[in-house]
Amino acid sequence: MSNDPQSKIAKERARWQQQTWAPAQRRHGTRSKNFEDSSGNPLDSLHTPSKTEESYLEDIGFPGEYPFTRGIHPSMYRSRLWTMRQYAGFGTAEETNQRFHALLERGQTGLSVAFDLPTQMGYDSDHALAEGEVGRSGVAIGSLEDMERLFDGIRLEDVSTSMTINATAAILLCLYVAVGRRQGADLRKLSGTVQNDILKEYIARGTYIYPPGPSMRLVTDLFRYCQDHLPSWNMISVSGYHIREAGSTAAQEIAFTLANGVAYLQAARTAGLSVEKLAPRISFFFNAHNLFLEEVGKFRAARRLWARLLRERFAVEDPRALMMRFHTQTGGSTLTAQQPENNVVRVAIQALAAVMGGTQSLHTNSKDEALSLPTEEAAITALRTQQVLAHESGVADVVDPLAGSYVIEALTDRLENDARKYLQRIDDLGGALAAIESGFVQGEIADAAYRTQQQVESQELVVVGVNRFREEGKEPSIPLHRLNQAAVTQQKERLSRLRAGRHQSKTDAALAAVTETARGTDNLVPVILDAVETMATLGEISDAMRQVFGRHRGQA
Repeated sequence: MSNDPQSKIAKERARWQQQTWAPAQRRHGTRSKNFEDSSGNPLDSLHTPSKTEESYLEDIGFPGEYPFTRGIHPSMYRSRLWTMRQYAGFGTAEETNQRFHALLERGQTGLSVAFDLPTQMGYDSDHALAEGEVGRSGVAIGSLEDMERLFDGIRLEDVSTSMTINATAAILLCLYVAVGRRQGADLRKLSGTVQNDILKEYIARGTYIYPPGPSMRLVTDLFRYCQDHLPSWNMISVSGYHIREAGSTAAQEIAFTLANGVAYLQAARTAGLSVEKLAPRISFFFNAHNLFLEEVGKFRAARRLWARLLRERFAVEDPRALMMRFHTQTGGSTLTAQQPENNVVRVAIQALAAVMGGTQSLHTNSKDEALSLPTEEAAITALRTQQVLAHESGVADVVDPLAGSYVIEALTDRLENDARKYLQRIDDLGGALAAIESGFVQGEIADAAYRTQQQVESQELVVVGVNRFREEGKEPSIPLHRLNQAAVTQQKERLSRLRAGRHQSKTDAALAAVTETARGTDNLVPVILDAVETMATLGEISDAMRQVFGRHRGQA
């Protein structure tokens, strides 16, 4: 007879199913269908240990130690809470600056800037293609003057700032550095993150400008500049958030995000940068959705898989370089216009999953975001949600509180294994860029999104207030944010005055230097910084590179 503890557990499990579970089901039935993850895989209603002690230590280990399943710091939130970083941006720089101050005064611990679509796409507010979009989905930033207004009264040395910007990331970072210089800041002390993740734009969002080749050059040029001049700055935030918002499963979110991370490290190595030195400066950005148990497992699986990939593919040994640090935002696509008050509950559940999964930074969405940009009141409620979790729930007082849960560990293992299978398929296609260019990644996400929509329409997937528990004929009655339309005219007028008042010959020379550098191989970031300090606009600098790089046109 075997002494293997696993065989004993298996026998006891079989006995339980036959003698206890099956008779109970016959007597009482079941409340609902079995649990399924976001990929549609069923999960047993009861989990028991599936690991030997040796494999448990190898896969799970201790907090602050490889493979970091249980978190990147030994004490996690017992020594320092996550950064509460509420995403904000709308209208003009002054309006957004007021929101920043309101949030900081109420306990927010980091800034996160949302930019409008023209800024993301490299167009000034007075460009014909910007019409109707100025200040709508974020703040309009066209010049160094705008950037100074955005951070008026905020010392950049004293705050950590995240900027969600990709195609124009190098320009926005240069604007930020230029503001720091004008404040007399020590650039070595500037801390924060610029997203700079162009690959997911080709996958999920579409706010790209240039073809992939020149875009990746801008990414690695920014890497090199940060390495040389901004030692406390995270030079990229590899984003799974938008992949999940596009409809991916949790396993796809892990796999496609990490595949992009691998591609950036490979590009950096090709550009002559050290992966060992670069890896500690890479951060990640994940989504938090409603399947609480799966989401906790997802964060743990992503952290473990990234550490293993760095060892396996890049021979990285430095523990700091193996740590995955990530920001989390609650799931915008899960919010409903119907019964918007329910969104407060959804956001709380998602935020709790992020904390249980060990996030380093968190944004909680506002209840009104399915209807409009957040009002100040709704944004503060979202911030208070984090503060209640941090200070009233007790979950921050224990490191990785769900570790050892049979279900959590099973989900962590499954998600890592499923993500590895996707990574192998991507490798077989030639890597992340080739998988994107072939449409494989986009196709997988589209299929997953279609399956989810079918489940919603059939009510197999219940969305409270939408396909079940509806209140017919009752319209939402919450106050909504209204954009200041006069601010659009004001923004255009400011650009005209800036162009009329600057030293035009210096601006022209700086823009010519950007174009000439784009034709060669030198780092573009220093010449972009020179250009913004001559009051060249974001659109003009983007155009200076468009002359050389052209524009990328997506798949029809």
